[in-house]
Amino acid sequence: MNKELIFETALETISIEALSIDKLKSFIDDDFLASVKTIHESKGRLVISGIGKSAIIAQKIVATLNSTGTPSIFLHAADAIHGDLGMLQNDDVAMIISKSGESEEIKVLTPLIKNFGNPLIALCGNVHSFLATQADYIINSTVDAEACPNNLAPTSSTTAQLVMGDALAVCLLKLKGFAPKDFAKYHPGGALGKRLYLLVQDLSSKNEMPKVFTNTNLKDTIVEITTKRLGTTAVLNEDGTLAGIITDGDIRRMLEKDLDIKSSTAKDIMNPLPKTIQQSELAVHALDVLRSNNISQLIVLDQQKYAGVLHIHDIIREGIL
Repeated sequence: MNKELIFETALETISIEALSIDKLKSFIDDDFLASVKTIHESKGRLVISGIGKSAIIAQKIVATLNSTGTPSIFLHAADAIHGDLGMLQNDDVAMIISKSGESEEIKVLTPLIKNFGNPLIALCGNVHSFLATQADYIINSTVDAEACPNNLAPTSSTTAQLVMGDALAVCLLKLKGFAPKDFAKYHPGGALGKRLYLLVQDLSSKNEMPKVFTNTNLKDTIVEITTKRLGTTAVLNEDGTLAGIITDGDIRRMLEKDLDIKSSTAKDIMNPLPKTIQQSELAVHALDVLRSNNISQLIVLDQQKYAGVLHIHDIIREGIL
């Protein structure tokens, strides 16, 4: 393997595609604005079609739009002209993605959509093509060259299509006022969804609630830490309010000191300024607190009341970290 050739080719590919993407800025025009407006005001869905590599890009754009609040479906151009065009309903907006705008399937599909009367957007790399001249609006994705050295394999052109699709999706997202809570509604599963909706109490409520009082002797304190298996215990005042925290690290440090274990109490070795978090906070925020303070546990509070312990392992198990 020629190391220099591989490095040179990879860097050249990135440079060519980066230049192609930068050029797209000049294509954000009135047609792009009209396309966004038409989709935003539509009472139906955005039906996106394409053939070949453009069809794959179309599916990704559909996925992005659906996850950000714009109802969309994918319609393969070849299947559309063999019966699947029935997916297109009266209130839908249609968008066809094509580099050339001259593929046989696209030439057949375009007038069919026009006859249906649906608004048609062309996300196209040839503004003089059959598709572009038939469309109501053109989103220009023209590139000067593919990154492929033979200028054949769709590389820069599919990247440009994807970026224009992302630009469309983000514009619609902002117009809808789409917030993180909305994103969480569409992403309830996996680590991404959990970062957006999982609360501290969802995790801490599954744990034991280790606690001792300020006057608890050290033997009982160690037993409490050991039996509850969280490596820590809350220390409470007699009225039940939080006084501090003792971790297994505090126990080790105590043993290194000249301390009378038999006569000492939890108050003598506790940290009176424990890091705490409200149970209503997002678990991902708790992770930030744990990381920034380089600690493994947080005392969980319900307002001012002790409500449990959150351990970093709880977050790891959920896949958030």
